[in-house]
Amino acid sequence: MAEPNGLATIQAIAKNEATDSSFDFGDDGSLTSEEAFALGQPSLDGDTLIIPWAIAPDHYLYKDKFLVKAHDPKGVTIGEPQLPSGEVKQDEFYGTIEAIHDQAEIRLPVQRTESGKAGSFLLELGWQGCAENVLCYPAELKAFQVSLPAPKAGEQATVAWSETKPPEAIAAAVGKGETLLSEQDQIAAKLASGNTLLTLLGFLGFGLLLAFTPCVFPMIPILSGIIVGQKNLTPRKAFFLSLAYVLAMALTYTVAGVLAGLFGQNLQAMFQNPWVLGVFSAIFVLLALSMFGFYDLQMPSSIQTRLNNLSNQQEGGSLIGVAIMGALSALIVGPCVAAPLAGALIYIGQTGDALLGGMALFALSIGMGIPLLLVGTSAGKWLPRAGMWMEVIKAVFGVMMLGVAIWLLERILPESIALLLWAALFVISAIFLGALTHLPEGSSGWRKFWKGTGILLLLYGSLLMVGSTTGKGDLWQPLRGLALGQVSAGQGSAALELPFNTVKTLAALQQAVADAKGQPVMVDFYADWCVTCKEMEKYTFSDPSVQVQLRNAILIKADVTKTTAESKALLANFKIPGPPAILFYNKDGEELRQYRQVGFMPAEAFATHLSKALQ
Repeated sequence: MAEPNGLATIQAIAKNEATDSSFDFGDDGSLTSEEAFALGQPSLDGDTLIIPWAIAPDHYLYKDKFLVKAHDPKGVTIGEPQLPSGEVKQDEFYGTIEAIHDQAEIRLPVQRTESGKAGSFLLELGWQGCAENVLCYPAELKAFQVSLPAPKAGEQATVAWSETKPPEAIAAAVGKGETLLSEQDQIAAKLASGNTLLTLLGFLGFGLLLAFTPCVFPMIPILSGIIVGQKNLTPRKAFFLSLAYVLAMALTYTVAGVLAGLFGQNLQAMFQNPWVLGVFSAIFVLLALSMFGFYDLQMPSSIQTRLNNLSNQQEGGSLIGVAIMGALSALIVGPCVAAPLAGALIYIGQTGDALLGGMALFALSIGMGIPLLLVGTSAGKWLPRAGMWMEVIKAVFGVMMLGVAIWLLERILPESIALLLWAALFVISAIFLGALTHLPEGSSGWRKFWKGTGILLLLYGSLLMVGSTTGKGDLWQPLRGLALGQVSAGQGSAALELPFNTVKTLAALQQAVADAKGQPVMVDFYADWCVTCKEMEKYTFSDPSVQVQLRNAILIKADVTKTTAESKALLANFKIPGPPAILFYNKDGEELRQYRQVGFMPAEAFATHLSKALQ
């Protein structure tokens, strides 16, 4: 596409102005370029793409400094851009110019080559402006991947829009075989331009993979414990109870996700405060004690009578209770963010298409719930109907529920206290298994097996107690703190912890990035209640190959544990739905959006990722 008004390339303008002494860039009170000329969310008006800017008071954009170029169109033909009209004025440096105040709007014709089909293209945008009689800003040049989803009958057409590398950098990246967009941005673009059915099937597959992550896996003992606690259990009843749990979980996850995409509010994060986690953990402790036979949990007799009088509503009541537990589990147990979830939220936030975005989130949730449905339904078929075996199985699930309670409390308790709770659980379970009880003559093989299991749990629980005193152990490596201490004392060269600078506000983060100019920067969005964040700390950041890659980078930790106005603004500024998320900046202080990482990444893969992001 030709440049409007014979404009020289925006790169040449930026180069000339960088050395032009006539340009005053203002004092600390001046607005940044992004604040003075805020590029808004594009929209479609028929076959026209509208690109808006909001211009701050006493600032203006030059009409003849706009640059609009389209590259690699697929399924669309791009027309000539229609530039906004401005006020003719005499400029000290450029002579007679057209200045655009308040707001600017470029209208770009985008005609689909096939009616009803999706299309996409790369759009290069350039602009420049000044503050009245104060300063002029350097020229801006940005590139965006634009996707036009296939329009649906009776619905307003939408557009998906994500920033990427300028064409020169893109060509170099392609030559190296690099990915142009981050994983979540690729998913968002796919959601915008792909076949709807195939896209939903893809999200279903993503959900199946996420089902075995630490944010979903703890739901298995929750549902199983509920199923085991039912009376007169049949496979049919087990299936409907499991279905009620999974559907409630999926609907809650979907609604919370759509709200996060539309309004930038992470509903799940609101449920990660100590009071909510403490109450929910207490519920699991009470359920576990009922599994051990200390008491029977049931509704008051007056309520039971009313339900029985309403045409056998007792099962219906059970379904409602299980559904409530499923909804709460979605909000409290599994708040972590992964690339598929982030991709769907990015798409919803960019396009406002809550329907397709919600469908993708629902498919993702159902995929996460399929293993739960299988486990819950099979429990109704495989569990014994009565007798001592049933009591043993209930006790096992009681221990698992106590484990879930401790797992939830790990988000708010010090590591040493959490490890002590795990130790207590293992030691007490070992005592109940007969670890300290003498075996009589002629004991059965099973009796000996359970005593042996109890002894192993007792030993492991003792190791956890020792690990808790170091303050560095964890459930799977209880003596990790002792090992680290030996390395530190003996070698003195091993990096035990990465030197993160913790910030909690957007201003603090921006200042930290500005102070780091000349060095690459990694920003880790973290929260105490985010299980995947702690996984990254323990298993990825501690890896020597990762620490070697990070030795010359400035490390910043954006702590969003508490849901405050500052943490919301911090997440909203970067359009991040929630932790974990890792951002990278080059030596010039510019974010490398294509290297954003959302969700857990193993050490080896992350080291490879760092070699590209920090080069």
